[in-house]
Amino acid sequence: MGSNKNQVNCRELALEVLLAVTRDGAYSHIAIRNMLDKYRYLQKQERSYLKRVCEGTLEHMIWIDYVLDQFSSVKVRKMKPAVRCILQSSVYELKYMDAIPPSATCNEAVKLAKKRGFGNLGGFVNGVLRSVSRNLSNIPMPDRGQEPLRYLSVAYSMPQWILELWQDSYSMEQMEGFLEAFLTEMPTAVRVNPLKATEEELKKELESAGIQAKEAGIPGALFLENYDYLEKIPAFLEGKFYVQDISSMQAGLWAAPAEGSFILDVCAAPGGKSLHAAELMHGTGMVEARDLTEAKVALVQENISRCQLPNIRAVQADARELDAGMVGKADLVIADLPCSGLGVLGRKADIKYKLKKESCQGLIALQREILHTVQQYVKPGGVLLYSTCTINPGENEGNAAWFLQEHPEFCLEKQQQILPQKGRQDGFFLARMVKGTY
Repeated sequence: MGSNKNQVNCRELALEVLLAVTRDGAYSHIAIRNMLDKYRYLQKQERSYLKRVCEGTLEHMIWIDYVLDQFSSVKVRKMKPAVRCILQSSVYELKYMDAIPPSATCNEAVKLAKKRGFGNLGGFVNGVLRSVSRNLSNIPMPDRGQEPLRYLSVAYSMPQWILELWQDSYSMEQMEGFLEAFLTEMPTAVRVNPLKATEEELKKELESAGIQAKEAGIPGALFLENYDYLEKIPAFLEGKFYVQDISSMQAGLWAAPAEGSFILDVCAAPGGKSLHAAELMHGTGMVEARDLTEAKVALVQENISRCQLPNIRAVQADARELDAGMVGKADLVIADLPCSGLGVLGRKADIKYKLKKESCQGLIALQREILHTVQQYVKPGGVLLYSTCTINPGENEGNAAWFLQEHPEFCLEKQQQILPQKGRQDGFFLARMVKGTY
């Protein structure tokens, strides 16, 4: 961790990120990325400490608060935000970062509280953390037999209402499997750009730069580990690969576009599925990648420019509004729609705290509105590929069934709910529907 000065510095940066997320409502992945971008000069070890403490504290926050409430005279929800974040990140450190001595964690937390103007609370911070440290190995948990959902909620830091959403579709064991997956670090999955490199060439290039690259069990996909950040990798800057989860890559494989097709991706940002479709057509045909805002279209454009594919363009459009000129024109419509994101909680932990039950209902309605509009762009004999990155029967199987009932000219060719898999993939849903030629 370098000198003591740097340790305090990194802890202070972590506190800034946690306050931005928990107090100010920032998105964790953006707050962490911005902080790492701003402090690129930090050593790799310090950067990985900062990332790990921020992500880990947010991922385990329900469990951390449960523990703090057992040892603090002031309940977590009544604490001042800065003191609460200092205690939360310190409990994470005590539990999960064995390399740091407990005494150092307690002392640095007290120093940081004083530095932030809470000198009078130094004794409180010290007392709570030393009590937690002494008792960490025997924290009484909710009874698994009596209160199974409450147990899972605390043990895996998952709001109970989300578990209630899943309990009719999945067993306790299945739920525990994907809760564990969300809390396990994932390697970075990437897709090789076949117009620029073969899988073998890319693997060699990365390994010669000291980056681990393992085959991911899907054609053209690799798992990367042991790198600092992407923008430092020449092969990334040259567009030789694109970062995309294994589950999300299935969308391109399910789309299986014929060469020369015209493809419309209606909610495309950041553009992974559009680029994949363009690659699968070997530079022929055209993919029009649409999204709602200028910023999202710019994101797609940035990825198109980096990967330098000739058969794709980015366009700003609202998927809810009918584009009359596009009716009946597309061989394939990719509708990877806004969703509750319950499949990607391993990457974006704060979704589970920000999402509300009511907003899931609103998303189901939005998805139906978009599907109803964009199905009109599919040619007779063409394909509508509906996908989400969530695990919610209402948004997934429920909406696919609704769509087929409303639009009997389509038939379901196949659908699948992909479940999160530890150290491998996110949760994802796919339904491939074909429009009749009559």
